Parts: sequence; structure tokens; C-alpha cells
Amino acid sequence: MKVNVIGAGLAGTEASYQLAKRGFEVYLYDIKPEKFTEAHSDKNFAELVCSNSLKSAELTNACGLLKYEMGLLDSLFIKSAKANSLPAGTALAVDREGFAKFITDEIMHNPNIHFITKEVTEFDISEPTIIATGPLTTSKLSKFLETILGDNYLYFYDAVAPIVTLDSIDLNKAFIADRYNKGEGDYINCGLNKEEYYSFVNELVNAQSVILKSFEKGDVFEGCMPVEIMAKRDVNALRFGPMKPVGIVHPVTNQKYYAVLQLRRDNLNNTLYNMVGFQTNLTFPEQKRVFSLIPGLENAEYVRYGVMHRNTFINAPALINEYYQLKEHPNIFIAGQLSGVEGYVESASSGLMCGINMAKYLENKNLIDFTSKTAIGSLPNYISKANIKNFQPMNANYGIIDSIALDTRDKKVIRNEIASRAIQIIKDNLNNI
Repeated sequence: MKVNVIGAGLAGTEASYQLAKRGFEVYLYDIKPEKFTEAHSDKNFAELVCSNSLKSAELTNACGLLKYEMGLLDSLFIKSAKANSLPAGTALAVDREGFAKFITDEIMHNPNIHFITKEVTEFDISEPTIIATGPLTTSKLSKFLETILGDNYLYFYDAVAPIVTLDSIDLNKAFIADRYNKGEGDYINCGLNKEEYYSFVNELVNAQSVILKSFEKGDVFEGCMPVEIMAKRDVNALRFGPMKPVGIVHPVTNQKYYAVLQLRRDNLNNTLYNMVGFQTNLTFPEQKRVFSLIPGLENAEYVRYGVMHRNTFINAPALINEYYQLKEHPNIFIAGQLSGVEGYVESASSGLMCGINMAKYLENKNLIDFTSKTAIGSLPNYISKANIKNFQPMNANYGIIDSIALDTRDKKVIRNEIASRAIQIIKDNLNNI
């Protein structure tokens, strides 16, 4: 049986490998090596464009758990990473050229995979298809996808405010309240007095920002100004924008503030909160340093830092289910960053799940939901059920994996127990996969 896979990046190659090993005939399409996007230069597939680090290998890190789970599921990505690993302490780093070549060789020598060099601008939506074209999906294909998905559900840049864990917010300083008391305690507020506000703004405007690539400059971020740029234009701009204090009063002390940062609930489990209106282009270390000056966030744990960069992705909760499968077109799956996951490992994991579940779909069998008790299952469960109005991509983190009730506050102990449970769930599913 034939399956089309569009895109030979981390997700597309993983999906192709998973389908081919199950006996399906895969037609894999990519513009390489005839053309390259602005960010790519290696003729091989699965190119690591930025860092050669695949993050932590420890199970107390969600990305470490995700890699372990993928290894149990016979991931091509993990095979290549292990074959091309470099010394990097507790992280998994790879020789990026060797990593890409390993995957390319595996794909090109697989008799069930037929590679076609072609820029896909449209396709037959009645055929089984996995779309894995990544954050730099070509403009022609993007326009075609809009006809399938709806032109209000495809986005072309990330403008993400930082997201922190609830249990890392100091609620002795921050407080729960809604502006003008209109709400049901959906916001956590961090109030600043005049001195604290100007000290924060001073550090913000002098902090180091990420240097954008040439193709990310221009009008990409129009209408979504980074907080540091806003503050540079006028020292009081934040007080009349995302840190507006009007209508916010401490529910116990009745104190009013010179400026207030609001954090909005970000997931159904109420474990994550995002910093409202705080899209930023600061480097990650600078975000942690500067934002720790805000009362209540001194020891905040960031599951995702703010980013602003070019990225093509769908409004996942409006379009896909927990299997990365389009709700309106179940023969089409979306994998990789286009689906709304963020990161190398996360992209490959989505391709792995799409490959497994496309096979299940074509065999008329029940699809596999690894559930949000696992790292690999928590990603599609999160993005498919997130807030449609405020959706932004997400990376692997323990905030979106179901927790375990234990008589301890030791995060390492808790995470080891969550990891043990997740690994057992994967092992229990192996015979069905």
C-alpha cells in the first residue's frame, strides 16, 4: 500500500522509516538536493540546522525521557544519534554531518522507500499522506495547505511569551486575581512598585537579544513587538501595555501597583502559566536573569522561553487530534514543527508517531494513544487540546506530562517515578506496535 511523505527532515525520515519497516511503500518527496531553503545547506536528509545538541539524556529531563521512549520504539533518529554521538556530559550531542548521512543512507537504501526530488506545491488529498515540511514550508505549498486547513489556521512565525510552572511561582508575592474582578481566578499577578518597575525596565532594555537570521528580518514580526523593543521606545510603554496595572487590586491587602505582569493559565491541568504579552527576542539566559527581577518570579522554572522567529505551523487544537491526524481528513497526518511541536527530538518523535498510526489507520486498526502519561504522547495530547485562540508551539517538558501524587516535593524523585511509569507504558504497547 502506498503512502506519500512530504519532507525529508527529522519528522519525514522517521515517519518513512516506521512505515517502510511495516511493509508499506513510501514515496518520500523533498526539494533537496535541487533546492535549499534559506536555513539549509547539507544535501543529506535530517539536517540539524542550529545546534548539534539533542539536549539532556537524563530521565529527570523530559527530553531525556522522550529520547529513551523513542529508543524503545526503534527510532531511526535515536539510532543515528547513538551511532554519531560526541562527548557532551549529560547531554546527547552528535556529529551533525555523520548524523544526517546515517539517516540518508538508511532511507536511500531501503527498498520500500522511493525518494523523489521535487518541490511539492499541491497533492491529492484523497491519498494517504504525511506532511512534514517543517518551519520553512515553501510559499506555494503553504498556499495549498490553506485551501485544505483554512486560511485562519496556518501561521508563519513564532511570537511566544515565556511559560513557567505553577509550582515555581512564589505565591507569597504573586496573587490570584482578575482585572476588575471579571473572571474566576484565571490569572496570577506579579505586582511591581515604582522603583521595582524602573529597575526592571533598565535591565530589560540593556539585555542581550538573539541575532535574527537574514530571512527572519523584515515584516515577519509586525504587530507583535518584543517587550524589550517596546520598553526602548518609551520607558512607560509597558505600563500602558502588557504590564498595565489598571483594575488589578490585591484581594487581601487591597494594594494597588505601579505595574503588573499577568500570567495566564496555559493548560488544562493548571500546571503551566504564560507571561501575558511578554513575547521577546532576548537570549534564554537573559530572560531568566531579567525576568527574575519581577516579584514572584525570582525562582521561576521555564518550560519554554520566549522566542520570535520564522516558523510555519498549524493551529493544532483546531485541526488535529491526539494522533497528529487531521480531524477533517483522517488519511492525512501532520508531523514535525508544522504540527505545532518545537525542537529536534520533538519533531522526530511526531514523525515516529505519525508513521506508527498511519500504518494502523491503513490496516483499519485502533490508533495508538500513548497518553499524556508519556513524553511522546504528552506532546500531541497537549497541542491537540490547547487553547485555540492563543495556541503556540510546545516542546517536551514535565509540565505537560501527567504527574504522580507522591508524599514528597522532591522533583527528582517525582520525575523518576513519572519516567518509570512512562517507560512501562511504552513497553506494554510494544506488542501492539
